[in-house]
Amino acid sequence: MMKKLVNRTMRTLFGVQGRRKAGAAVNPHQEGGCILARWRREEHGNAVVEFALTLPILMGLLMAIFEFGIAFNNQLQLTQAVGAGAQYLQLIRQTTTDPCKDTLTTIENSAPTLKPSSITLTLTMSGDSPVTASTCSGDQSELGQGDPVTVYASYPCNITIFGMNLGSLSTRTFNCNLTAQVTEYEY
Repeated sequence: MMKKLVNRTMRTLFGVQGRRKAGAAVNPHQEGGCILARWRREEHGNAVVEFALTLPILMGLLMAIFEFGIAFNNQLQLTQAVGAGAQYLQLIRQTTTDPCKDTLTTIENSAPTLKPSSITLTLTMSGDSPVTASTCSGDQSELGQGDPVTVYASYPCNITIFGMNLGSLSTRTFNCNLTAQVTEYEY
């Protein structure tokens, strides 16, 4: 009985059937062949291993797409808000006492998802030197009739993927600064 059990175990594990000659090769393809040989030739686990190797790369790519999508959305909002601010400044050209404040307020209200304290506004009125400030009371005299007004705004962006700032991946500093500029003419 014990001999049968040993022979069956040997045959199942190692493909050995009964006694064989020394140096004789074991055929792993025979009926009830070696478990170890069958395991080596089967490929059931390859898909899981390949998935585990490619998943981090695909997730990083997906997160990069999301982050760049957010940055692109911020750029679009800033561009639309600067256009709205320039149009509003054009409308209140003769009645405003603080063109920078009024324009910045319009830009902040037109871009609700942007952080208002991070928006930098620059106005160029009547071709004079640009004014970069959140308030410029007294400069309304430069808003001459028929003169162009240029509204320029910038907004910093920070693109991170999995908590890593992309600037730390390269030796150069990654500077992401969204900008928009609109020039309005009064007719």
